[in-house]
Amino acid sequence: MTNNNSDNLISFQGDLGAYSNLAAKQMFPDMEVLPCRIFEDALAAVDDGKAKYAAIPIENSVAGRVADIHYLIPHSNLHIIKEHFLRINHNLLVIPGTKVEDLKSVRSHEQALGQCRRTMDALGIKREVYADTAAAAKHVAELGDPTVGAIASSLAGEIYGLESIKKDIEDAEHNTTRFVVFSREPLTNLPQDQPTMTSFIFQVRNTPAALYKVMGGFATNGINMTKLESYQLDGEICATQFYADIEGHPDDEGVKHAFEELSFYTDEYRILGSYPQSQYRIDQRG
Repeated sequence: MTNNNSDNLISFQGDLGAYSNLAAKQMFPDMEVLPCRIFEDALAAVDDGKAKYAAIPIENSVAGRVADIHYLIPHSNLHIIKEHFLRINHNLLVIPGTKVEDLKSVRSHEQALGQCRRTMDALGIKREVYADTAAAAKHVAELGDPTVGAIASSLAGEIYGLESIKKDIEDAEHNTTRFVVFSREPLTNLPQDQPTMTSFIFQVRNTPAALYKVMGGFATNGINMTKLESYQLDGEICATQFYADIEGHPDDEGVKHAFEELSFYTDEYRILGSYPQSQYRIDQRG
């Protein structure tokens, strides 16, 4: 059962000021946000009716996939209804008045640290993993130690009273994170003439060339597969699960035929959702 405010809440993993917070507000500026400690909590908030949506990062153009979420997706009954690309602009946040030469270490989420590795190494600052970017900023503010800084968003700096002494410290200018939005209900009445993404998971049968034949079904039907990730299922070496994104509407004839072929070579598959392609994706392709 939902409460009166749940339809105006979007959950995310992290503290206030996290990049997921920024993504959520960009997508749904009129909704309130619900910070959650871990990804499981953010998804559970939607599943339990405490929030309407969950904004979850799924991959980054520099650091690659967000591994944790791929292991959670198969155990969730939620549906993907939207994608969003957020340009990541990292800030070096410190106690006000601190100079770069005062810093000995910087704390942040492991992905953020990896995205700023060359910059931090050039400054001679030790990188230390923390729960997430915003939590690191909050921790530095509470610590009050000028030798310790955080890598986080400008929003986190504003929230926790830190000073940004270096902006845009990410190593790559294209540093962008793709988010997807999970909902209890799938999208309905999705226009077939609108550029569409379809996400799904599957397990191939343990037979020779099964994956090759699955891929061939999409290729021969002219379906562009933009993402394919594999990971071991429940720690079993021989049980491999795949996550895939394709460009196509579920009612397209080519997509229907591709999924028919997929069913011949898989033990099971599940469509996670079909949703409009983001304008960022369309612009990048054009």
